[in-house]
Amino acid sequence: MTPPVLVVAAALVDDLAAPGALLAARRSAPVSLAGRWEFPGGKVEPGEAPEAAVHREIREELGVEVELGGELAGPDDGAWWLTDRYVMRLWLARITEGEPRPLVEHDALRWLPRGQWLTVPWLDADVRIVTALAAATDKARTGSHTV
Repeated sequence: MTPPVLVVAAALVDDLAAPGALLAARRSAPVSLAGRWEFPGGKVEPGEAPEAAVHREIREELGVEVELGGELAGPDDGAWWLTDRYVMRLWLARITEGEPRPLVEHDALRWLPRGQWLTVPWLDADVRIVTALAAATDKARTGSHTV
C-alpha cells in the first residue's frame, strides 16, 4: 500500500485565542472542485517540515505571512483523511503581515463570522473539519479547552 500524501492547511482566524471569523478560500481548479470552499494549504515537499510547508503554502496561495497557533488534531492518527490518497494536518493561524488575496487555485476569499462557518459549500472532506474546529474553538472561548 502506498503511503498517503501529506497535505497541510491553515484555518486562518482573526484571533488565535478566541476566533470570531474564519477565512474560507473558493477553489477555481480543478473543474471537479471549482466553486467549493476549503482551507488554504497544499502538499508538503520532500524533506520539508509540515509547519514550514504551511508558511510556504499560505505565502504562495494568499500572499501573507502567518503566526501558527495550535494544531487541530484529527481522528485519523492525529490527521484528517481527505481521500484515499491524501491526509491533512491543520493548524490555526493568524495573519501577521499582508492582506490575503486569491493568488493560486482560488478565485475568492471570504471571512465567515462565528456561527456562519458552514454557510458556504465546503469540500466534502472539509465539512467535518470545520465542524470540529467550531466545537474546539467554542470550548476555547469558554475557557474549558484550548486548540
